[in-house]
Amino acid sequence: MAVEPQADCLFCKIVSGDVPATVVRETDTTVAFRDINPQAPTHILVIPKVHHPDGASLAAAEPAIAADVLREAGEVAAQEGIGASGYRVVFNTGSGAGQTVFHAHAHVLGGRGLQWPPG
Repeated sequence: MAVEPQADCLFCKIVSGDVPATVVRETDTTVAFRDINPQAPTHILVIPKVHHPDGASLAAAEPAIAADVLREAGEVAAQEGIGASGYRVVFNTGSGAGQTVFHAHAHVLGGRGLQWPPG
């Protein structure tokens, strides 16, 4: 079950339209927008419209919406022209992994070589 929108959540405010974002795609269940601090030439966040604190919580509670987020990540990559050259989808979970907004979200990164291991 979805957690109610959180008054102090930046991404809930983007979903509601209270905070502006450069939206590149939107579906009934997701919003995709450009990251304000891009780490690659293409860096787009895909978020569910429902609030869950991280990707694992979203997947456990609402696997269909988690699948929507992943499907939209692929659509964003194709729309941005990085689908064929390669891209990375990242879910940071917890502050130790670099998560700073505790609303599930996928980073879609591409447009340059991405080394492994990251970070």
